[in-house]
Amino acid sequence: MNMTRRTALASLGAALAAPAFVRRANAAEVTLKLHCMLPAPAPMNSVFFAQWISDIETASEGGIKIDLYPSMQLGGKPPQLADQVRQGICDITWTLPVYTPDRFPVAETLALPYMVTNAEKTSVVMHKLMDEFGQDEYRGTKTLAFHTHDGGKIHTREGLIQTADDLKGLKLRAPNQATGKMLENMGAETVFFPVTDMVVGLSNGVIDGCCLPYEVVPAFKLQELTKYTSAPAPAGRGLYANTFSLLMNERAYEGMPDDLRKAIDDHSGIGLSERIGKQFDAFEAKGKEVVVNNGNTIGEIAAEEIESWRELAAPVHDEWVQKLNDRGLDGAAILARANELLDAGQAS
Repeated sequence: MNMTRRTALASLGAALAAPAFVRRANAAEVTLKLHCMLPAPAPMNSVFFAQWISDIETASEGGIKIDLYPSMQLGGKPPQLADQVRQGICDITWTLPVYTPDRFPVAETLALPYMVTNAEKTSVVMHKLMDEFGQDEYRGTKTLAFHTHDGGKIHTREGLIQTADDLKGLKLRAPNQATGKMLENMGAETVFFPVTDMVVGLSNGVIDGCCLPYEVVPAFKLQELTKYTSAPAPAGRGLYANTFSLLMNERAYEGMPDDLRKAIDDHSGIGLSERIGKQFDAFEAKGKEVVVNNGNTIGEIAAEEIESWRELAAPVHDEWVQKLNDRGLDGAAILARANELLDAGQAS
């Protein structure tokens, strides 16, 4: 075989072995910074974002590169993430509206007690609710997705929670303002801080327990700091769920060529919200497995007990309707629509 033929075959082999996309000729390459509060091993980073980033890079034929910065590596605190993406400190972020209470009230609505079925269905509900009522909440950003986690559980260092009396005097990290008020109505002493501070709070005795879904437990090894988990009986709504927003800097999005914006558009929207929710249901199952394998005790809060807790949550819902009204929104309509969508999803 002559050298020219050998060289041509070698080049062909290299081309066939190359990745599915290559850097496109005559196209500007865009590098985006994705800022996340959770540590790198957390499934949101290691599973979801890893795949989503790969999907976008492939769809854009290498025109978009996304660099992930976990554990707040670009600086600041988790409550600052929504402002960071608006200001261009990062290009994409994933944030919790409840970390800046009352600032994004429509996005917070599904963080009220008993406004969750599972993560997949409730994430679709949240996206629809934001489309219908929350379009003005994230001005200056391109909204990519909205979602929730599965219903939260109560993790404690000593003893199961099976009645409201078991909560009296207990120091708990509340997951958000609204759920904290309900727990206080049952006699608990609540504090609120981001999940990233959970290890310190449990280790130094500031709190006796916390409200969290299973999915986040392994990332912070919380199964080693709590020994008991109390979960509502299945089939009804969950105790609570926090809400999340996946956001992109509007200038960064608008500054990209049409085909690169299309790669973002094709991997965002209600389909992505549903996909994240489904992923979080899978994360929940894996997190529970870690808790069980650690030998922790899991107990069920009876459905009748949960119904009595829901009565204590009614004033919290009423107060939220008034907050929405004070912002010029129709609070009753927003809450009614959320419940309608949740009930329809539960029946499907």
